[in-house]
Amino acid sequence: MIYSSNYKTPIGDVLIVSNEDYLIGLWFKGQKYFLGNIKEEPIKKETKVILQTKKWLDRYFNGEKPSISEVKLLLDGSEFQKSVWKILCDIPYGEVITYKDISKLLKKEKMSAQAVGGAVGHNPISIIVPCHRVVGSNNSLTGYASGIENKKKLLIHEGIDISKYKE
Repeated sequence: MIYSSNYKTPIGDVLIVSNEDYLIGLWFKGQKYFLGNIKEEPIKKETKVILQTKKWLDRYFNGEKPSISEVKLLLDGSEFQKSVWKILCDIPYGEVITYKDISKLLKKEKMSAQAVGGAVGHNPISIIVPCHRVVGSNNSLTGYASGIENKKKLLIHEGIDISKYKE
């Protein structure tokens, strides 16, 4: 069974989804790929994992830097997507990398930025798995499933000067 609960962030409402043991999704309302691979209707219930996620989000939006490891994650996707999402988890708070950097880290430099961007865009756990920290190699703020405005707000929240980036 899967469970869900709503949470209000300073930049918009999110839906948190878990099973009994793991966080399996966190999406801004109305974002692309909302509910991703989830096929069943979640039951509204605040599981232990959902409550931990809310505490994590409270701390994050209060300016703390909670660790990704504080919430048990279950990322459901292809092996390629999982390899990209693992790299996202290693991007430090307040820093950005490019899609090209991710390709290099995968040791697949000939891989298109579009392929990496597709995996980044399908990240099922927004904010905690920080896909908002990925930018274009030409300093563009391209590609965020919940919109460029939310991406900018998250980057600013983390102290990143976005004046050098373009939309």
